[in-house]
Amino acid sequence: LQLQRLGGGLVQAGGSLRLSCAVSGFGLDGYGIGWFRQAPGKMREGVACISRSGDTKYYDESVEGRFTISRDNAKNTVYLQMNSLKTEDTAVYYCGATTVVASMVASAYDYWGQGTQVTVSS
Repeated sequence: LQLQRLGGGLVQAGGSLRLSCAVSGFGLDGYGIGWFRQAPGKMREGVACISRSGDTKYYDESVEGRFTISRDNAKNTVYLQMNSLKTEDTAVYYCGATTVVASMVASAYDYWGQGTQVTVSS
């Protein structure tokens, strides 16, 4: 069971990036997916999550209106479109898969992808 993250990198404030989380070894449609991030010296925090069907999405207030989570179950891939990036968005981003209802609670997730660094410069 593997979640492979794609995307990330360095971008100027105000710019955009798209992260992808490609799942292998299991069908994506059986899992809720969440995106989390962890900045140096801080705890991992939930950014956005999406239900198995994609009908329900939640966002942290810090990214509401700027980030969009989506999923393509046919491609076994989940996306996080990040627009109007701010320096405070700098962190390592992770995708997680859960068999229970998707939430912003990291401990609810069963599988994690490798983190990808997102750096936003001023």
